[in-house]
Amino acid sequence: MTRLPQPRSHSLAELAARVGGRIVGDGDVIISGVGTLQGAGTGDIAFLSNSRYRALLASTRASAVLVTEQDFEHCPTNAVVVTDPYLGYAKIADLIYPTPPGEAGIHPSAVISERAKIAPSAWIGPLCVVEDDVEVGAGARLGPSCVVGHGTRIGANTSLVANVTVCHGSLIGERVIIHPGAVIGSDGFGLAKEGERWIKIPQLGCVRIGDDVEIGANTTIDRGAIEDTVIEDGVKLDNLIQIAHNAHIGEHTAAAACVGISGSVTVGRSCTLAGGVGLAGHLELADNVHITGMSMVTKTIKEAGVYSGGTPLDTNRRWHKNSVRFKQLDDMARRLSELERRFNSLVEKV
Repeated sequence: MTRLPQPRSHSLAELAARVGGRIVGDGDVIISGVGTLQGAGTGDIAFLSNSRYRALLASTRASAVLVTEQDFEHCPTNAVVVTDPYLGYAKIADLIYPTPPGEAGIHPSAVISERAKIAPSAWIGPLCVVEDDVEVGAGARLGPSCVVGHGTRIGANTSLVANVTVCHGSLIGERVIIHPGAVIGSDGFGLAKEGERWIKIPQLGCVRIGDDVEIGANTTIDRGAIEDTVIEDGVKLDNLIQIAHNAHIGEHTAAAACVGISGSVTVGRSCTLAGGVGLAGHLELADNVHITGMSMVTKTIKEAGVYSGGTPLDTNRRWHKNSVRFKQLDDMARRLSELERRFNSLVEKV
């Protein structure tokens, strides 16, 4: 399989030292690739992060495997014992496949305002448009067909991969990665009703994105209506996420694909939102709140923990029966309360 960028080889001892692991076996073996337990071959390192897949260790052809203390005895090849094999894999893959150094300059087809400030080490790719008073920091990269609106600031070593639109006045920190098709700073959905007509409310805030944020493909982050929409440092957003105006996402929170965050929502630090989660408007999540997939959150959550909602999958026939009962729950609850009242009344008379 062809991989880009080209890999850099390391001894197993070098890799183990970088991830704080303990070697069981030959530390001099050369590692030049990564792979799964099933797909790895000679020269590759694999990982076992879930003991349910321990049986795959016996047949792996990897030259080394990242394992925990509980699993290394089952490893038939060289092992690197770490606390978190998946985290170790992430760090080692980054060492073996480093990001190649980017070129600097401005492609001839790019349209750049004379009032824009572009760092000499930045790269502005083909067909980009950079408007008035934009600042692009050192080592930043704007891939093909990116559009950056006036007054925007893009921090050092930030990468807009391709076809990214950053609307006016947006503030983007350092080492941010924004994947193709993302839109930052479009107008929020602000409307007021006048009779049968909708009147557009001017969206006067901006979007502020911190350092080390990653934003997935086709994700949209709306600008604030009056105050700003804020994405704090270290936030990770998957593809196809909608973040509405005036939302505030705390440090190191991660959201999976198809999450929808309504206006004026505050999400705390180190939260996780699984795929398809919806957050209704004007609520708050405390720090370290974790919402499981397809849950709809309609009330503020004040305590850390794992929360779930929605109806689990069932056979169609049983689901239809239960859906009828869902509509009867209120009446059933009232009848139960009345029965309890009568029962307690009888007990008191005895």
